[in-house]
Amino acid sequence: MKLPRDVSASDLEKALRRAFGYGFSRQVGSHRRLVTQTVGEHHLTVPSHDPLKPGSLRGILGEVAAHHRLAVESVLRQLDL
Repeated sequence: MKLPRDVSASDLEKALRRAFGYGFSRQVGSHRRLVTQTVGEHHLTVPSHDPLKPGSLRGILGEVAAHHRLAVESVLRQLDL
């Protein structure tokens, strides 16, 4: 699986909202907190950087995949980044 290198935090947040129902909860500094009620409550922290570092993106996608019981590749396909 090859991660995209040019994903901004705002693009990722829009994709998470559209695909998995995440919404903005709060912000502290440059970190935005997202929450979803789909398949139980899940909180996710996304750094507001442009672009996101590949390691940060991999961690975020891993958290989403674990919560929704999906493979990371499947999450990446659903987000259509």
